[in-house]
Amino acid sequence: MDPLDRHRPLSDLLREISDDTDPVVTVGDIVRRLGPRSFGALLFVFSAPNWLPLPPGSSTFLAAPLVLLAPQIALGVSRPWLPRFVDARRLEREHLAKALRKLIPVLERVEMVSRPRLVFLFGPIGDRVIGVTVTLLALVLLLPIFLGNMGPAAAIAAFGLALVQRDGLLALAGYAITAGSTALLFVGWKVAVAAIGQVMHILERF
Repeated sequence: MDPLDRHRPLSDLLREISDDTDPVVTVGDIVRRLGPRSFGALLFVFSAPNWLPLPPGSSTFLAAPLVLLAPQIALGVSRPWLPRFVDARRLEREHLAKALRKLIPVLERVEMVSRPRLVFLFGPIGDRVIGVTVTLLALVLLLPIFLGNMGPAAAIAAFGLALVQRDGLLALAGYAITAGSTALLFVGWKVAVAAIGQVMHILERF
């Protein structure tokens, strides 16, 4: 990674990734391109596309790197690491670029108003708390829950940008979305259990 990339907006780096002429890109290529700049950039890249129309199963695929990266944040690892089978996973750049081009304008607007603030939410303890929270959210993304992935994905994206920008307001937004999506998932689970119970009760009468 070029040392100058550490100070460039994340939107610029993502635009370069999407505009590259190589038709195929691997997960490892993305990780190395964003590199030690921040784990946050990788959290954003692998979570934000869940808000876009994607083929079935995409959220599970996108969650795999998150499940591996988030615990590293929780453990205070300095550089991202992925096992070979994830590192070598190939993506069609055309599909990746289509998603990134929809996300980059949103990211640029966030970058215009975001700045380092409430920095006490980060550091050795704060970053680890974010890492633990994102790990739990990433595990939810692995589950095939209809419309249940959007909240956790939004929270992870907010945490990712918070780490990149060192913006505590974005971190607080991530925590708020986490709380809200957890409540909705709990309610949804209770409704589903009640519905299954009703169906079983009806079937027992026949």
